Amino acid sequence: MQAPQGNPDTTGQIDLNPALALERVDSWLDGFVKLLPNLAAALVVFVVFYIVARVIRSVIYRALNSRDRSNLGEVLGGLFKWIILILGGLVAATIVVPTLNPGDLIAGLGVSSVAIGFAFKDILQNWLAGLLILLRQPFQIGDQIEASGFTGTVTHIETRATIIKTYDGQKAVIPNSEIYTNAVLVKTGEPKRRSQYDIGIGYADDIDASCEIIKDAISKIDGVESDPAPQAFVWDLAASWVTIRARWWTDSQRGDVVANRSNILRAVKLALDEAGVDMPYDTKVHLFHDQTEEVDGDRENQREGWPAPKDDKTPKPRYQVVEGKSKRSKSKADG
Repeated sequence: MQAPQGNPDTTGQIDLNPALALERVDSWLDGFVKLLPNLAAALVVFVVFYIVARVIRSVIYRALNSRDRSNLGEVLGGLFKWIILILGGLVAATIVVPTLNPGDLIAGLGVSSVAIGFAFKDILQNWLAGLLILLRQPFQIGDQIEASGFTGTVTHIETRATIIKTYDGQKAVIPNSEIYTNAVLVKTGEPKRRSQYDIGIGYADDIDASCEIIKDAISKIDGVESDPAPQAFVWDLAASWVTIRARWWTDSQRGDVVANRSNILRAVKLALDEAGVDMPYDTKVHLFHDQTEEVDGDRENQREGWPAPKDDKTPKPRYQVVEGKSKRSKSKADG
């Protein structure tokens, strides 16, 4: 029997076959050349989808921007843009690889989307919360709100967070999920806002006359609403004064609220001074107990201290104990 021709494989030796490598590269090139028409068609289709996505995004943005809802236009426009681009990518992939089934690809994406959802849970939650905020509009751009411990003016609502410019000039970035799930105080949600301040007058002053003076002084300030009119109520009988609570309505913008409050307090102070109404200081009375009476230290009779024991073992007053010690010391000295 004759041995086979050729170089047999040797254990532990790397076999190099340039011809086989060139054949493999040649097959790849042949496959690529065959796919060139499909790749060109897929590229054209994807470009068309891209242009359509840009146009739809622009149309949505312009339509909502004309209604002063530019933030919603950005979010919805971006959403539809990416949906169209993903759809275009799937169509282009089926053109390049005709055997590819889009249904299987979508099913695979559906399974992997569970892991993606867990990984990007916070991002998706903030995005959805931002979309709901823009759709329902609990507040708008330019509103002054209080949320998550920050108070300021809403400057922008993004897909992830709401931007607030605080009153001291800082920028607060609050995640949309926090704003959507927690309580938000919209200070400019209504055109008017009520403010109040407590004013103390002396007990000897005329309460009704003081209330009229306060209401009249407030009503003369520019920016204070006449309907509802300013009010003044007796609110508390404090230790040193009678408290009158003044209430008034102004524009809900913080600048107007602060400026009017300053003018009102100044006007009320001057009006009460001119009318001779006392605005007393805090008065305190201190009572000092004289602990020199004869029952000092007697647990059964003294006014302050511990209660009397129930076993009749009442401690003796200090002076009796001191006096007894002195007598015993003296008798020892004499003896």
